[in-house]
Amino acid sequence: MNPSSPLHTLLETLPQVGRIKWMGVRPARGVDMIELDSVELIISKGLEGDRFNGRVDSPHQVTLIQYKHLAVITSCMGNNLISPVLLRRNIVVSGINLLALKNKVFRLGDCELGTTGLCHPCSKMEKLLGVGGYKAMRGHVGITAKVLTEGVIRSEDPLIYKSLPVN
Repeated sequence: MNPSSPLHTLLETLPQVGRIKWMGVRPARGVDMIELDSVELIISKGLEGDRFNGRVDSPHQVTLIQYKHLAVITSCMGNNLISPVLLRRNIVVSGINLLALKNKVFRLGDCELGTTGLCHPCSKMEKLLGVGGYKAMRGHVGITAKVLTEGVIRSEDPLIYKSLPVN
């Protein structure tokens, strides 16, 4: 795309700053998530203690979902507010549109991450949320990312768009 085009400018502009509202890891397949106040991000691995830690080629090193989507999914299911634990995403953020980070680098606290794709729902959503859980999550799934610089992130740390392409 031409860097001087108005569309390019719109796609490269994201002044909002997000905030971490919740974090958790899945230590093993099929077990409940563990809620955290802070966690270390490790290059080529993801979150310390997460079951994907150590899978260098995984595009799902870190999974993120927007806080506002919890209410949307809840509304679709007709339940009380759904816990992030049930959605099996590592990080819940508020204040920023995660889809605007497609193919981009962003800062989470002092760490850099690169968006690798969408975090599609799995069949477990039917069991965890009830009948229709899979469909309720479609369009509200969040993103996957890889760790580019290591460090510790904490609840309420900012998520800031860096305006760089992911390599």
